[in-house]
Order: sequence, then structure tokens, then C-alpha cells
Amino acid sequence: MSDSSNAAPKIKDVDFGDLLYLEPHGPDTYVGIVARYPWGNRLFGGQVVAQALAAAMATVEPDRRPHSLHSYFIRPGSTTEPIRFEVERLRDGRSFCTRQVVARQSGGAILNVSVSFQVDEDEADAQIARLPEGLALPDDPTLENYSWGNLIDRRAVDLPGQDGEPWRLGYWLRILDEDGAVLGDDPVKHTLAMAFLSDAAPSRAARSPHPDFANDTSDRFKFQGASLDHSVWFHRPCRADQWHWFDTRSHGLSGGRGLVTGDVLNLDGTHVATIAQEVLLRRIRDRG
Repeated sequence: MSDSSNAAPKIKDVDFGDLLYLEPHGPDTYVGIVARYPWGNRLFGGQVVAQALAAAMATVEPDRRPHSLHSYFIRPGSTTEPIRFEVERLRDGRSFCTRQVVARQSGGAILNVSVSFQVDEDEADAQIARLPEGLALPDDPTLENYSWGNLIDRRAVDLPGQDGEPWRLGYWLRILDEDGAVLGDDPVKHTLAMAFLSDAAPSRAARSPHPDFANDTSDRFKFQGASLDHSVWFHRPCRADQWHWFDTRSHGLSGGRGLVTGDVLNLDGTHVATIAQEVLLRRIRDRG
């Protein structure tokens, strides 16, 4: 009898295009693959969010671009079976349309996502967010490399807060796509890849206000954590295979939950997205 825990490929053996591909299974229903990540048999939330967004985008006209998504992680996803994405068409207006996607496995729903789409409009464009002064660039050899698998390239940066504010703990992030073989110049794929990346940034900032936070790899053994909900606002087009600065900031801890927000800017300083996530954070008690 085969070991079901080996049913899914390891993430290092998965092409990002494999994750983006969804097989139609009836009206507005799609099935996507899973992969095993370095931390064990729980799925990466960014994968499920990106696949759910892909399912929603498959049901709208090409001139409708996602401008925001809001998701709830309902239960941990399993790496032993594929994911079924069920799309509900909530509204189709002249400028906006809305989709709701429920991601399911045999144990029930694992994710619920609402996505809003808008046609491009020729209106004012004003940007407030800026790259911080003195920010180390991703090619700086002193930056910690927190990459995993063969999909995400990640460099950690710590910036002192201004005017007595706490430190800002961010990442440079990009999708590894050699020679553009997967993403190419397709804006849809780059948007999906940005959704994937968006869940790879908030957890460290969420832990940072805790008195036992050490900001090193030992933290993973001190805390039990999980994403509770996750939102992304897409402001401008991006190329997810190029470096982006995820400027994440904690808003504190309460009741075992921490809230993080972050601005996402590319190397030339263009503000392409904003993220927000509430994280479950419990201190693992030492055994006597």
C-alpha cells in the first residue's frame, strides 16, 4: 500500500505553472494540485489564495482586473489530496464585479475568498508610500537568506523605527522564474504570483512584539502560529519575478492574535500592492 503522505510532490520539485493550472470540473468549479512544504504536511496559505484567485479570474472578462481580495483560512489544508475551488458569481456590474470562492478538501472548507474586479479607469494616480531611506538592497551579501523551495527568493531586512516606533521587519521577495519560462509577460500570472508571495511576509512581523521574540530561527520552536485571515489590495501592475520590498509592520498582540499590514514596492519605488493579515500566535509552554 502506498504512503498517502507522499502523494504530493515536494515544493522544490514543483513548477509554479503547475500550481497555477486549474482543471475545470463542471460549471465554475476547478481543481488544483497541492505540494509539500519544508515545514511538514500543512499547505502554504499563499498557494491556496493564489489558486482561489485564479479560479475567480477564470469566470470574469479579461478587461476586469482584481483590485482586492479578502480571505479567511478556515482549517489547515492537507497535502494528501487536491483542492476543489467552487466559484459563486455574486455580481457583474458595468465597472465592478465580485466573486466568492470556497476551497474545499474532504474534511470541509479550508479557505473562503471574496475578490472584487474593476475595469481600468483613466483617473488620477497618486502614491504616498516610499522606499525607506538606507534600505539595504536585495543583492546585499549581509542580508539573511530565508528562501525555501525553488519558487521563492527571500531576503530579510530589519529597519529601526522612526520617532520611537518599533523596528520594521520586512523582506525582499520575488518568484524564481528562470528566463521567464512560466510567468513571461502575462499580467494575470504576475498578479497570481504576487498573491502567492503576499503570504510569505507577515509572520515574522506578527511575532515581533512578543516578549519572547528573538528574531532568529529559534522562534519557530517557541510559537504556534497560523494565518487567520489575509487581504491584498492590488494598486498597480507588477512583475513578480523581480524584487519587491514587503514593508511589514506589527500593530500589536491581543488574545493570541497579531495584526500585520505591509506596503509592497518594486525596486524603482512603485507601490504595487498593500497587504494585511491577522495571525494566530500562541507561546508554546516549556514542559517541566
